[in-house]
Amino acid sequence: MELVKDIYEANCITHSGTMHTDDIFSTAFLDLYLGNIKVFRTTDIPADISEDVIVYDIGRGKFDHHQEDALKRDTGITYCGFGLLWKEFGRDFLTKRGIDNVEDVFNTFDKDLIEAIDADDNGVFPKIEASYKVKTLSEVFKLFNPGYKSGQKESDQFKKAVTFAKVIIEEELVSVIGKVIAKEQVLKALEKKENHTLYLDEYMPYEQTVLTTESAADVYFAVYPSNRGGYGIKTIPISQEDHTKRLDFPASWAGLVDEELENVSGIKGLRFCHSTRFLATCDTLETAKLVIEKTLNESNDCLEAENILD
Repeated sequence: MELVKDIYEANCITHSGTMHTDDIFSTAFLDLYLGNIKVFRTTDIPADISEDVIVYDIGRGKFDHHQEDALKRDTGITYCGFGLLWKEFGRDFLTKRGIDNVEDVFNTFDKDLIEAIDADDNGVFPKIEASYKVKTLSEVFKLFNPGYKSGQKESDQFKKAVTFAKVIIEEELVSVIGKVIAKEQVLKALEKKENHTLYLDEYMPYEQTVLTTESAADVYFAVYPSNRGGYGIKTIPISQEDHTKRLDFPASWAGLVDEELENVSGIKGLRFCHSTRFLATCDTLETAKLVIEKTLNESNDCLEAENILD
């Protein structure tokens, strides 16, 4: 990407001043898609700009969202510039890269990354209940704006931000492709679910498929070979929005390891239970099944005790 000083030399135009995730990611995407774009940042679009120039996040045209009749998603969220550019060019971008399952990758990438940028840039913010500062993607990219009394140049900072955004797009794309490839295998594994548990022959992205598949509503755990050896057992959250676990490992296991955990649980080969009880590891698949059985039994015992007390 090159920032040009003459607007008539540019093939891509966006707004100047404070940068946001929309104009940054739009520019990054266009540079990945078209290659070596020439960008001009401005506050005003001349009437005689060529129709071949892509104008985005400014100008109230095809790739802007500040006009009253701006295009909205089915969810009611207004597309921002990045969303509109992806909608127009995303499939061709994926096709030119030789990516299979273009439609699935296109939609998953849009849902995973772009819709949230659309929402944020249009002032739709999720409620975050936390006693600490949670930095969103938008807030991370605000850091690239020149700091007060820093002496940083706006053009230099914009280039930095775009470079960073290109890395995120590339890594997100790799992740999304993995999810799309894994989905079919996860669905097949769900057909063989056992004792409220999804068993995988290898680790793969599974959570999104589990949380969006109706038949997986009663799946509490996922078991998979760990890259550290042995097996990992993870709890499943209630939904993509609510990360509360559907079922916890027993409270007495929290934070314990090795022999101490074996003694408390009564399960030989149970190696670790995270202090927040979302993850456990063990030596063998057989041990993992014992862990699941013990957890389910203790959960039922607790529920029965609560019912008696009620």
